[in-house]
Amino acid sequence: MTNTKGYTLIELMVAVGLFSIIMLLASGAYLMMINLNQQAQNISNGIDNLSFALETMTRNIRTGSAYSCGVFGNDCPSGGTTFTFKNQDGVNITYSLSGTSLQQVTNGPTGSSQSLLTDSSVNITSLIFYAYGTKGASQGDYVQATVTMIVSGTVSAGSGKPSQSFTVETGATMRGSDL
Repeated sequence: MTNTKGYTLIELMVAVGLFSIIMLLASGAYLMMINLNQQAQNISNGIDNLSFALETMTRNIRTGSAYSCGVFGNDCPSGGTTFTFKNQDGVNITYSLSGTSLQQVTNGPTGSSQSLLTDSSVNITSLIFYAYGTKGASQGDYVQATVTMIVSGTVSAGSGKPSQSFTVETGATMRGSDL
């Protein structure tokens, strides 16, 4: 009479082999999910940075006056690449594209300063401003000043990863009346 309790060596090897294959597949899927999450986080951080820059620009434009896309008092219905206005403190601010970043140039009584509004993960390829009603009532323009900005570019998903392209359109209407 033989005792048949326990497993044979072959049964143990098959069980360990199956367990190893299942764990290998599960860990591969887990690593892939971590990689996709990192890419999504990088894109989200870039979009958040762009959103903050556009919100800052929009807020400043809304509370400003004397809008222009180059020459003061001229609308730019066909679009302009720079936009200048006086902020609520009477300081001239110009928004433009500097390389692949949004740039703010401030020309105040204490001098001029430049600052980039987007970080290196955001690559701006196109920035266009459309302005209407910039002349004001003193020049016979009875339309409230309105600015539309269209920004296009890509956001980096990380080193060696494909970038995500975007196009954002936002607008601002002067809060104070220029009528």
